Amino acid sequence: MTTHARARPSNSRHRGAALLSAMLTVTMVATLAASALWQQWRDVEIETSERARVQAAWMLGGALDWSRLILRESRRAAISSNQTLTDNLSQPWAVPLQEARLSSFLAADQNNTVDSDADDVFLSGSITDAQSLFNLRNLVTDRNLIDEGWLLALQRLCAQLNLPEQQAQLIAEGMRASLAGGTDATLVPQRLDEIAWFGVSLPTIQTLQPYANILPKRTAVNLNTAPVPVLAATLGVSASVAQRLATARTNKPFSSLADAQAEAGVDLMLDDDHEAVVSNFFEVRGRLRLQQAVVEERSLVGREGTTVRVRWRERGALTPPPAATVSR
Repeated sequence: MTTHARARPSNSRHRGAALLSAMLTVTMVATLAASALWQQWRDVEIETSERARVQAAWMLGGALDWSRLILRESRRAAISSNQTLTDNLSQPWAVPLQEARLSSFLAADQNNTVDSDADDVFLSGSITDAQSLFNLRNLVTDRNLIDEGWLLALQRLCAQLNLPEQQAQLIAEGMRASLAGGTDATLVPQRLDEIAWFGVSLPTIQTLQPYANILPKRTAVNLNTAPVPVLAATLGVSASVAQRLATARTNKPFSSLADAQAEAGVDLMLDDDHEAVVSNFFEVRGRLRLQQAVVEERSLVGREGTTVRVRWRERGALTPPPAATVSR
């Protein structure tokens, strides 16, 4: 009896050790399984995101090519019919594409097989005339001097927008210094928000956003598309005269600077270096909504004759297009 009583604690210890070992084994297996499952989920998510990114890039690239085709055909049609070259808000390129299912575009092509996934893809976009805005590149001449005429126009624009006129001088000096180069000079800005390098405040940049931009070279302002504040600042006229021109071009776009002069009702000093009725630079915006992801792209294209080339592209979370059409 004494011998059996002494053996029980040993058997209990063996059973406890076996149970502990089994629990550790189960814990280790569960940990490894959870780690493998998480790794597999992570790989699937990465592959899904990469596939969505590539698909979005291809679709937005196709939308950009479509926009280039519209701009090219608009110019080609005018040349083939011997019409006066003009760009205005009544032309097809100026009509924005409202958000629509991608499947609706694919269904129009009999050579395409519509994928059911396309029902969850929505595309929208717009083309705007980049020469409708105040080009800050105009502030500096080809000899790297500040253009006093354009500086005065920018000061008038700042006054209309309730901005300090000193901001115009700051922008002009910054553009001149950056274009001159040198060790202490900043890079030449290509986007409006980059004039913050000159010390321009963020509120000023946000206020100028619907009315100013930076183009690769000096350009004239298109009187057929410019918003009222830009018209008034460029022409040096009152807001009422600028509004009169905006109303007149709605009924009949200007085919020449003489047409704008006749509609103004006041004497204007118009010349091809400052004003125009045609444009060579356009901004293209595309927005793709793919399931839960939203990808936006903005591009600047330049048109020379019937050739349309992309000058720069950027993709990501972008600001909405300028709402300057409200004051047109």
